Amino acid sequence: MSGHSKFANIKHKKEKNDAAKGKVFTVIGRELAVAVKAGGPDPASNSRLRDAIAKAKSNNMPNDTIDKAIKKAAGNLEAVNYEAITYEGYGPKGIAVIVETLTDNKNRSAANVRSAFTKGGGNMGTSGCVSFMFDEKGQIIIDTTEEDIDTDELEMIAIEAGAEDISIEDDGEGYPEEILKQFQAGEKPKPSEDGTHLGLWSLWEMLRIMYDRNDLMELKNAEPHGTRTIFYLPKEAINETGKKTSGGDVV
Repeated sequence: MSGHSKFANIKHKKEKNDAAKGKVFTVIGRELAVAVKAGGPDPASNSRLRDAIAKAKSNNMPNDTIDKAIKKAAGNLEAVNYEAITYEGYGPKGIAVIVETLTDNKNRSAANVRSAFTKGGGNMGTSGCVSFMFDEKGQIIIDTTEEDIDTDELEMIAIEAGAEDISIEDDGEGYPEEILKQFQAGEKPKPSEDGTHLGLWSLWEMLRIMYDRNDLMELKNAEPHGTRTIFYLPKEAINETGKKTSGGDVV
């Protein structure tokens, strides 16, 4: 009986994960379609499509599914035309909300978004009513396994270019508990005698000098294995004279 129950739990969990993954793939498929419509099916000349493909791969979308979505949008297969539409409004207590959609039916989407605002205790507004409160941010995803890339040099380039945060992921063994505890306590990480974690120490020290803070790095171990390192970069840095400079201006 317990074995049957265990199998049922595993099956239920798998179905739940598959459903969530399916929703993500649907959204990414639409992004691929819009990118192809905007700039063509060749990622070499379509940066928006390159970004969409990178996002698809980072979410483990199968290559044949990516290729099929691109061909479909390019007209090689029967396709649905999606349009990007942005709605603005207010949530509970006047919270500003922007909703970005990809749709093949503008009237249906407008009705669905308006209904969601109403059910959530808010109301949909007119174009421009809250967008002035937001800054649009971009995300660059780089697969360092496909090319010979020095991640330390890449981090420096991103910082100098004004990146606000950097996240590095791998599928290695993970960080030792001692290192994780040091970061959680806001302590300066200590490189081992053989030089292991020297890069972490250098970056931690550089961020401390630039921003006069010791809470701008976050380390995590992924399941079942792997690591994730996040760098948070404030808009203002402090140069060697103690004067604040704008983000990205490394003095």
